[in-house]
Amino acid sequence: MSQSRFCLTNQRALTGFESCESGGLWNMLPRLIFHVSSATWLSKALASTSPALLTNSTWSRRTMSDEVQKAQAAKPVPGPTIFDKIIDKSIPADIIYEDEQCLAFRDINAQAPVHFLVIPKKRIGALSEAEDADEKLLGHLMLVAKKTAAQEKLEKGFRLVINNGPDGAQSVYHLHLHVLGGRQMGWPPG
Repeated sequence: MSQSRFCLTNQRALTGFESCESGGLWNMLPRLIFHVSSATWLSKALASTSPALLTNSTWSRRTMSDEVQKAQAAKPVPGPTIFDKIIDKSIPADIIYEDEQCLAFRDINAQAPVHFLVIPKKRIGALSEAEDADEKLLGHLMLVAKKTAAQEKLEKGFRLVINNGPDGAQSVYHLHLHVLGGRQMGWPPG
């Protein structure tokens, strides 16, 4: 998409060079010019409560999601994790697959129309803590993700995500695979 020029004035978007550069509004009202390559940028600007306060650096800074903030604060726990409690059924979950090695359940904080987790029943804190002896289990988790994605009718594709450690946004220290689908995924992720 070619770049467009938008002039934002008092939460109104004016398009076209004549409306911004003819002098009138351009010189009278607080404004900010953005060179944008998609309507997403414009919608972000219009959703802001005070576009006049925005600067170019505002767009380059990302705000942390609640999940990222939780991940930065999360630590491995010696006792049972929330996933251990789902495995032993002391916490309810919408389980969509279970066998002797793992189970899959719908994520309560879905990030896509279909979003479920696949977790091993054996607790492995993070992928970086997996050992060579876990090779078959790790492969099994991926195959279960594939089978469950088919069961959930994700014929057009899905994304498989494993968060590892604080910078990887891991908020529960029990290895888990996120399977997301039902919409077009963006690239690059993160």
